[in-house]
Parts: sequence; structure tokens; C-alpha cells
Amino acid sequence: MLRAKNITKKFGHFEALKGIDLHVEEGEVYGFIGPNGAGKSTTIRILLGMLRATSGKATIFGKDVWRDAVDIHKRVAYVPGDVSFWPNLTGGEVIDLFLNLRGIKERKKSRELMERFQFDPTKKCRTYSTGNRQKIALISAFASEADLYILDEPTSGLDPLMEQIFQQCVLEKKAEGKSILFSSHILSEVERLSDRVSIIREGEIIETGLMDELRHLTRIQLMVRTENSLDELQTMNGVYDLEETVDGLSFHVDREELSAVMSYVSQQKVLMIESKTPSLEELFIEHYQGEER
Repeated sequence: MLRAKNITKKFGHFEALKGIDLHVEEGEVYGFIGPNGAGKSTTIRILLGMLRATSGKATIFGKDVWRDAVDIHKRVAYVPGDVSFWPNLTGGEVIDLFLNLRGIKERKKSRELMERFQFDPTKKCRTYSTGNRQKIALISAFASEADLYILDEPTSGLDPLMEQIFQQCVLEKKAEGKSILFSSHILSEVERLSDRVSIIREGEIIETGLMDELRHLTRIQLMVRTENSLDELQTMNGVYDLEETVDGLSFHVDREELSAVMSYVSQQKVLMIESKTPSLEELFIEHYQGEER
């Protein structure tokens, strides 16, 4: 569906992208995370034909994203993180306008989405909050019959309940065989929805993989309470960040040492044990704050 190979982008002497590689398969949700200024939006604008790459090649549906942008856009729905609309049109009129541009006459889908997102389509756009303007973009996108959805910080301004509705819509589109590329600063959202994830830092992809492949890069956190002392943990391989808490002993352990650690802990009359699977947020911190730590 989408493939980018060795994409670079320079603004004068500043190199914003340094050889980006991406590929999104049919029916796949692809998460794209990174801090502000890392190059997420620049990459997406190149994929949409809004910016021209300095070098490299990108295609969507097998077509060049720069030369064939008009044809590509007929099958793509795009939602940016900050949207502006015509102030004197109502939200419903804007949604109807976008659907008319796609030749969609049926309004059943858009009405259902308005109800799900608890959106009032009768107000003028100038009166809407940031979250309600974002709902207009999301309803217009999900009501369309696109094959690829490119979503750049799509839940900006939405409350937690509306974020859940958004996540349901993404999973429904995936079930229909649609493809979704989306960037987000809500890392738990990316973790919950994505089949694969790329982490971008300073214009470079520093990690790409399936969720399970990325989780193995971080340590597992354990919280244990036992009748006997756990003094030997201090000298065991792969154990880090030992800390006494009111709930017990907290520490991190490398996956490859987990079996040995659990064998030792289980001999000390376990009263309570909890494990925490690494989240994308922890993986993110590992990459971006590793040098400082």
C-alpha cells in the first residue's frame, strides 16, 4: 500500500529527514512515534505530495507520491493534528462538502459517526473547540471509502472517551482490510492499535518492528513480597533498579534472566508478585533518554 525508501529532506543546510524507510501493508495499522521536531509530519507531508523529497523514492498504491498525488488522494483520507475550517459553515456542512468532493451521496455513515462522537453538526465552525474541530476531520475521514488512512496526531484535543471511539473506528477499518498510518504522542494508543511501530529520532528511524519485537528490547518490571529476604537479588545477573516500597520489592529484570530470577524468588515463600509488560512509553524513554541516564 505504501512504501518509502531512503527518503531525505533538506531545508537549506538543515537535514530534516536522513534516509527514512517505511512500508505499510494492506490491512495493517502502522504506528509512527517520535518527539516534536523528529520528522513525523515532514515524512507524512512528503507521502501526501505536499512536500517534495530531496532524494529517495516513495509510492502509494504503486504510484509516485509527487507525480501522481492527485490520483493517490482519491483513495487516501488524511487527518492532520491541527485543523481549520470555514468559520461561517456549520460542522455538518463541512462534512457534507468533503463527502461531496468524493462523490459520496449516502449520509448514513456520517450520521452514525456524529452520534458516536457526540458531535453537534448545527453550530458554526468558528464556535467549535479544538476537540470538536478534530471530530469534523475524523468523521469526514471515517465516513469516506478510502483505502489508506494517514492520521497525523489525530486525537489532538479529544477527551479520553472520544479517544476510545477513535480507536474503535481504527480497528473497524482494519477489519475491513483498510490500511492506517498514524502518528501519535499518546503512546499507549499506538501500542494498543498498531501491528508494527517505527520510532523516529532527529530525522532517522531508530527502531522498527512488531510490537512483540520492540517489547523484548526493554526490561520487565516486577513487584514482589516474600516471607524470606531477597538479598541475593542484588548480586544476580540482569537485575536492576532494586527499590523497597510499601508494597514490596520493586526491580527490573532482563528477559533472558527472568527464568533464573523467578526460580530464586519462588523459593522465598512468595506472598505477592506482580509483573508489568514494558509499554511503548518505556521503550520511547529508553531510546530518547538512554544517553542522559
